[in-house]
Order: sequence, then C-alpha cells, then structure tokens
Amino acid sequence: MSLLVVGLSHRSAPVALLERVTVSGDALEKLLHDVRQSDHVSEALVVSTCNRVEIFADVDRFHAGVTAMSDLLSAHSGIPQDELGRHLYVHYEDRAVQHLFNVTCGLDSMVVGEGQILGQVRSALRLAQNQGTAGTSLNELFQHALRVGKRAHADTDIDRAGASLVGVGLTLAEQVIGPVAGKRALVVGAGSMSALSAATLSRAGAGEIVIANRTHARAVRLAETVGGRAVELADLPAELAKADLVISCVGAGTRVITAETVADAMRDREDGGLFLLDLALPHDVDPAVRVIPKVTLVDLESMQQAGLGAGAGDGGHAEAIGAVKAIVAEEVTAYLESERAAKVTPTVIALRSKAAGVVEAEIGRLMSRLPGLDTRMRDEVTQTVRRVVDKLLHEPTVRVKQLAAAPGGDHYAEALRELFDLDPKAPAAVSGVDVTAAEGTQDEGTEDTEAGR
Repeated sequence: MSLLVVGLSHRSAPVALLERVTVSGDALEKLLHDVRQSDHVSEALVVSTCNRVEIFADVDRFHAGVTAMSDLLSAHSGIPQDELGRHLYVHYEDRAVQHLFNVTCGLDSMVVGEGQILGQVRSALRLAQNQGTAGTSLNELFQHALRVGKRAHADTDIDRAGASLVGVGLTLAEQVIGPVAGKRALVVGAGSMSALSAATLSRAGAGEIVIANRTHARAVRLAETVGGRAVELADLPAELAKADLVISCVGAGTRVITAETVADAMRDREDGGLFLLDLALPHDVDPAVRVIPKVTLVDLESMQQAGLGAGAGDGGHAEAIGAVKAIVAEEVTAYLESERAAKVTPTVIALRSKAAGVVEAEIGRLMSRLPGLDTRMRDEVTQTVRRVVDKLLHEPTVRVKQLAAAPGGDHYAEALRELFDLDPKAPAAVSGVDVTAAEGTQDEGTEDTEAGR
C-alpha cells in the first residue's frame, strides 16, 4: 500500500471554490466513509479547514485512487469534475509525506507559521480514528507529522514568521477602527477558531468581549475564559448595534449575519463604523454588507486577494522558515527510512522462523538417534546449534534492514525471499513467533542485534 493525497487549498483554488468544497459534521463523516469504501483504499483521513480540503488515503493503485478521490470530491461538492479538476493537486508516497509535514509546520498555510493547523490536523486524525477509517499506516504517519509540527514551533521562530488569521484580521481591523484596546468585540461561534479569536481579543485589550452561539452553554464556557459575556444567537441584532468589531467563525453553510441585519444595526448608530471579520468557510457574513455605509467586511477571499496567500508573512523571517524546511527534510528522511526498514521486518521474521523450524527438526532427529543423552547434554547441544544459526543469520538480517532503509531497498527483501523460499505473508511465518527472538537476541559472543523499528 502507498500514501496518496488528493486535495485543493488556497494555493490552488480561489476561496469561493474552497467554500463550495469544504465539508464538516455529518458531510465530513460521509466523505470519510465513502473514501474508505472505495476500491483499492485501505485507510482514509480528510483534513478540511478554511484553507484546504485534502483526502489522505492508503491505496494499492495510484491512478484508480486518484480517480476515486477526485470523483468523490466532485460528488460531495456538486462541482463538475472538469471544473474542480483544474484546482486539484496530487501527492504520492515520498512527496505526500513531505506535503503533510509542511502542512503541520505551517509552511503551507495562508499565513505562514500559524499554529492553528496543528489542532486541525489533530482533530482530523481523531475523527478518522473514531470513525474507524484510519489504520496503522495513517495513525503512525499523522502522529509523526504532529510531532514534527510541535518540533518546528518549539525549535524555531516560525511562530513569528506570521500571525494567525485572527491576528492578521485584527491588524487589518486596526487600520479601519483604530486600536482594538478598549473596543467592544463580538465573537460569533464557540468552536476552536472562536476560542482563538476570543483569546487574541483579550490579549489585545478589548474593552468587552461578547460570545454569541447557538448552544448557549458553550458560549458561557468560552466567555468565562476571557472574562466576557455570553448571549443567545437570537440576540445577535442587538449586539451588532453595540459592537465595534465582529469576528464570525461558525461556517454552518448559511448566512449567520445578513445584510438586512447589519443595515438595521447601523441605522441608529451615532458612533463609529463596524468592522466584520468573517473567518468561516462557508462564509457567515453576506458579502452585500459591503455596500452599507461605515461597514467594512474582511473575509478569507479578500485576505487572499490582498496578498495573504502563499508566502504571506515571509518577509524578514527567511531564517526561521529555512530552519523549519530543514527540520521537515530531516524528518521526512527519517520517517521514510523507518518505513522502508519496517517493510523488511516480516521477511526477517519469516527467515528467523524458518531457521528456528529447521533447528527444532534437526535437534529432534538427533535426539531420536542418541536417546542416551542426559538432560544437561541435550540442553548444551540444543543451545550450541541455536547459537550457530543465530550467528550465521545475525549479520545478513541486520544488514538487510540497513540496506532496506535506502530508496529501492525493498529489492534486498525480495532477494531474501527468493533465496530462502520465504512467504512473509503466511500467518505461520509471522504470527505465533516471538518477535524479539525471531529478530535475534544478544548471545554469548554475538553483537547486539538490531530490533524492529
């Protein structure tokens, strides 16, 4: 099986198209299961954020996998394949691993270096685990990717290379309404992006932070973390009339804030204007609000058009970005070497198992011919024969693992299988065998034998 990625992001598609493709909730779960149930797919995971929709799958056929995943994205979004296909990208095997590591480190984000993607990738993995679509391969890959992302943020200054989308949005807001400190802020939604928004507003010194959400209890919990106030979503019109800054992060597929509601809120206002930051996909705010006097709307699409796409936040931080790229290159090499070495393990176990079988058969035959041997002599003969076989197999099995870690190293495992007539897929060859014993143990006069991965 091999790793395949098919998807689209802010780098390959306009936000308007991403808005139509993005999936969440029940639709995301259905897409996950549809991919998993496709022919030639053994595992599936979907990363769906405001910046990207990507399907990761373990497949046994490249072209069939690409076709199936592209067709499913088209079917779920309702976008014809000839339109959607122009914006899709495909990564396979080594490049797929590198792409994932770039994503988790924030190198592929709309704002380079933002850390929120780590939580989004973790959520995608958790969903695939809960839905039973991620098996050993994707679990291990994504756990490794999350470690790489954490290392990048811990060991470099990539966090300074670009603020989160919230931070960038607030910078744009201050250009219109002045410093956030002391301003009245309204956050619509209570999910992870809303929590990040509320925390960012609190650090910026917002005078009042109001949380509006369909589930009032969640709004209350979030408001308590920032010393804010929670309201029902039905109270949104009244709160809009009092707010200076609104950040909306619901993404429910319907317009949470309509042009009519904003127009009514602005009708009786005598103070300054209203800045709306829409960080949701699909959009929460009706774009028609832009024609309302004293109202400014910034959404993901306008951020992209303003140059906050690929490479945004790079200026002055080339050193940090270069350091993260070096980490990614190192971790990709380590992961691929580990995977290649792991693939030879069943062959090594099969060889050790076959050798153990030969030893036991020959010891049994010898003992039947020498029935007079006492227990001590039997044990000594048995240990001597096993030690000889271990020493003979030690060097080739350790060496084949080292060679297998290099590109094309699977040929060495194939050679072992041919030379010794091994079948590592046979249950008798790989199950019921103590792996440590099968891979060799340190014995008197032998070197430490390399264990599995």
